[in-house]
Amino acid sequence: MLPSRRGRPARVSAALALLLATAAAAGTLAACGDTGGLRAAGATPPARDPARLWPGLTPASSPAYDIGEVEHAVVEGVAVPGGDIRRVDPVAAVRAEIAAHPEDYAGAKAPYHETSGRMADCGQGAGDAAGRCPVLRPYYRDLTGDGRPEMTLGFRLLPEKLTAVRVYTVEKGRLVRVMSYQDAVSAVELAGRTVIVRSPSEVAGYEYRLQWTWAPDQRAMLLTSDEMLRTDDGGRHTRRPSASASPSPSPSPSGSPSASSPASAR
Repeated sequence: MLPSRRGRPARVSAALALLLATAAAAGTLAACGDTGGLRAAGATPPARDPARLWPGLTPASSPAYDIGEVEHAVVEGVAVPGGDIRRVDPVAAVRAEIAAHPEDYAGAKAPYHETSGRMADCGQGAGDAAGRCPVLRPYYRDLTGDGRPEMTLGFRLLPEKLTAVRVYTVEKGRLVRVMSYQDAVSAVELAGRTVIVRSPSEVAGYEYRLQWTWAPDQRAMLLTSDEMLRTDDGGRHTRRPSASASPSPSPSPSGSPSASSPASAR
């Protein structure tokens, strides 16, 4: 189940404030009989605060459902040589997750049993979206602000044609998963301390854009934005993140071939 999607409050911009000041000055000039200057266009409706509905409604005492707001889990059995996340085997990280969740991967009735079967094609390195290995090439960027890179990793969930997106960091020499999400993913981007996941919507002409941002107090990436955005005819976004898209990948420790994007569901 996707989390609820929240709107953003309207804000009075500096440009609007300047416009109001200019109109007021123009009105003063007009009152003095000046016919050559700016003229006021009339009264401007005042800015209104959001109207609160049902003020007597009893506040909820607990979340409606668990959407996995905080993900912070030590990955058992995966070595971090020298405390350097770039030397972690991404395939080993995925194998550890498969081993920890046999209900999802083991047996013909498991929803992602094909992912488990294809792990044998990975050898010791991640593959790309065109190969049989379901593990995509990892990307490295400092997402926590501690000066050390985190590993953003994707792998395909088959035969469901979904993509899992994970972020790992290193704490006290141990590999720790700090973000976990899976869906029908159309693009993944890194911008500053944020991971952006785009997914197709069942509503024609729209897509979902979800953002996870590092929260130091939770030691995890938190879902900080969940939007439905309009797309143009070419499938591109009409609204784009303020920062650049995914950086060029750092060389994988396994020497796997490069990928054009960190994750793809198609």
